[in-house]
Amino acid sequence: MAESKIALITGANRGIGKEILISLSNDGYTVVGTSRSSEGVSHIKKTLSDIKGIGCGMVFDVTDKNAASILNSEIKKMYGNISILVNNAGITMDNLIIRMSDNEWNEVLETNLTSVYRITKEFVKDMMKDRYGRIINIGSIVGISGNAGQTNYSATKSALLGFSKSLAKEVASRNITVNTISPGFIDTDMTKKLKDSQKEMLIKSIPLGRMGSAAELASTVSFLASENASYITGENINVNGGLYM
Repeated sequence: MAESKIALITGANRGIGKEILISLSNDGYTVVGTSRSSEGVSHIKKTLSDIKGIGCGMVFDVTDKNAASILNSEIKKMYGNISILVNNAGITMDNLIIRMSDNEWNEVLETNLTSVYRITKEFVKDMMKDRYGRIINIGSIVGISGNAGQTNYSATKSALLGFSKSLAKEVASRNITVNTISPGFIDTDMTKKLKDSQKEMLIKSIPLGRMGSAAELASTVSFLASENASYITGENINVNGGLYM
């Protein structure tokens, strides 16, 4: 990479987001990772210190409608315009629809979908001026296949596919690509909480016979952020071991 580009990764303090931060840093990007809490930012700073990466962690509440413009101003002062945006932050609040509260529905939509609209709208303006950008949205297998007890979460991840395809058409003339990655079952802190019996049943349903690693997903982000993927836009890449084809 001739000169270091700046990459922004939301929800970068642990799991998939942390591995994306590491992968892009190893690729030579200056990386800015966000977390809702100061504790999460401390984790990001430690990760960057451990890998001797260039960048920082910043507190950022994706549900705060004014926070994206403030974050953009801070990043510009420190590094300049970002050229890589990875919308990774997300939550689950699972429940059967007959028991789901308005709060459970609204919070998941606000965090997983509305925040992507706000963040992307803020940062894509500079990408358009610079005539370069990579926007990578982290979806989910359940956005394609559906999953009982996750009508809220599945709705956000399905909507993300339509959002990404539409945006890809809007900004392609400015040399900006927009793609989605839909992971299946990835070995993270969340899946580690499953009972052994649950894991065994899960793995039996995956043709490759194992869970994916966060590093494998992160390498897909690295590819889409690279010049090797400059002719790919409006696509969704499934990283699920063959669980959904």
